[in-house]
Parts: sequence; structure tokens; C-alpha cells
Amino acid sequence: MDEFELIQRYFSRPAAKAVLGAGDDCAILQTAAGMQLAISTDMLVAGRHFFPGVDPHALGHKALAVNLSDLAACGARPLAFTLALALPQAQAAWLEPFAAGLWALADAHGCELVGGDTTRGPLTLCITVFGEVPGDARAPTRTQALLRSGAQPGDDVYVSGTLGEAALGLQHQLGRLQLDPAVAAACSARLERPTPRIALGLALRGVASACADVSDGLLGDLGHILARSGVGAQIDHAAVLAACPWAGSGINAQMLRDCVLSGGDDYELVFTAPPDLAGAVAAAAQTSGTPVRRIGSIQAQTGLRLRDEQGRVRDHVPIGFDHFASANAQADEVAQ
Repeated sequence: MDEFELIQRYFSRPAAKAVLGAGDDCAILQTAAGMQLAISTDMLVAGRHFFPGVDPHALGHKALAVNLSDLAACGARPLAFTLALALPQAQAAWLEPFAAGLWALADAHGCELVGGDTTRGPLTLCITVFGEVPGDARAPTRTQALLRSGAQPGDDVYVSGTLGEAALGLQHQLGRLQLDPAVAAACSARLERPTPRIALGLALRGVASACADVSDGLLGDLGHILARSGVGAQIDHAAVLAACPWAGSGINAQMLRDCVLSGGDDYELVFTAPPDLAGAVAAAAQTSGTPVRRIGSIQAQTGLRLRDEQGRVRDHVPIGFDHFASANAQADEVAQ
């Protein structure tokens, strides 16, 4: 099939919310009065972000999920997305399940495909997602979006859902860790089919003082909040480990610790909120159907400190994944 047949068969639908969708040189989106566009782009490359033989249905899901997670971290409601797709060859046996996984998640969040590009080349997926968030009618340059820059000393630090499962699933698939079949299946599902926390992000608007999604590891992404806010944090190691459902299941303690603290691909939300809004945080968790856990507090002193199980506080804790860090042992491996 040629490029235009490929697009027409797998990635074309009538525009619903867009003024103009796929087929012209540009898509045109109209947001409600007083609303602002939130835009994010992520690229997934075969051999770097996913195994080349991964289930294409799962890959279609994840390609969009990682972008929706960015909208969740900003408290933005999904509107639309574009897809740039490089393929070694156009094969219906691969394209059909990939498109089905993509459409299933897009439909679940009311997010429509409004354009993109296709070409021949190494398998690469690039999605740009568009969402909307309320502005401030009294100050057009302000926003109600959740940002990384609002954390204040005394705020509590929270994380949603569970941590470390995706990284454990990756280590199992790389042959570095042998998990029981049931555990391996659960962890691999978290790696390949992450859940974007859109409902929680929307519920946290006006509650969280700062927020980021956990894509490159909890401590690394929390570190982005600290840097942008000009503050530090103390994190309770025991509370973080309790966010992993497989803690105490016999997995090597050091491996588990590294996966929970610094493993990537969780796509949970790490956020801060004042202590007097703890009830509002609990309400946001309940209304969104997403568990949250307090794991520490924001401090005026910059830097990230970890309190271990014995109550000792230490600095220089490991951070998250960096694609270009020369000393990173995973620099040539898959799936971060």
C-alpha cells in the first residue's frame, strides 16, 4: 500500500471537535473561551524505548499514553493529537493492531487524531498531543495548569498509584531478573500499557502546588520539581517502597530499591500540596479512582534527601534516567 492508502485505511476519521482535521496542511482546533492549549511531544524509537518485537496493539496504546501522561501532569483535558510514523515497511498485520491500540486509548479519553506524517525508515513514533486548561480571565498570562514550579517549604509530597513495576518488568525482559510468571505478567503489563492519570490531574487543579509525571524515575522527576521551585525535599524510603506491590515478595532488595526510586516508565504523578489541603488531595484521589500516597515533604534547603528505614537521612540519592548521560549503564539499552 502507498502512504495515502495507509493513512486513509488506518488513521482517518471524521473530525469531531476539530474545526479541521487530517487531510489539509494544518489542523485547526477551537478551544472554549478562556481556555488555553497545553501541548506536548514524545518520541518512541525501536530499540531505545521499546523492544522491536513488542505487541503492536500495546505499542499503539503506549505511544499515546506517554503523551497523555504529560497532559495529566499539567491538569489538562485531552483534545487531539498528531502522529508522525516512520515504518520499515507498511504491513497490514502490524498496522491493524497498532491502530486498534491507539484508537482504543484515544477514544477512552476523547482525544482525536487530527493529522501527522508517515515515511519509510527505522520504526519511530512521534506524537504531539493537545489539551486544554483554564486560563485566568483577570490575568491572560497566568494559567490554572499544574506546573513544576509551585512547590513551597512545608508542602507534602505525594505519588499516585504504584512504583517500580515497569522497571521490574524491563529487568525481567532483559534477563537480569527472574520473576514469578504472575509477577512478570503484571510488571510487563505496566511497562507496555501504562495508565495516564488524566482524571487525577484534572482533580488536582487548584489543589496541587506542583506536579510532574514519573517517566524517568521518581527521584529524577521529583528533582525537576525541586529545581524549578528552588526548594529541596526529604523522602521517606519506607513510604516509597510501600508504593510497590511486590515489596517483600523475595525480589532482590537492591534491585527493588533501584526500580522503585529510579526506574522509569511508571507514568504516575508526583505532586506537592500544602498540609491543610490533605483532605482535598484525598477527595481528588477518591473522585478520580486513583490511589495516592504521601512520601515526604518539601524543605527550604535545596537538594533531595532520603530517610532510610533506620531513620537516617542521607544526601546524594540516585536520580533518574538520562538518555545522554555517558556514565549511564543503560545508555545502549531498551525502554527508558
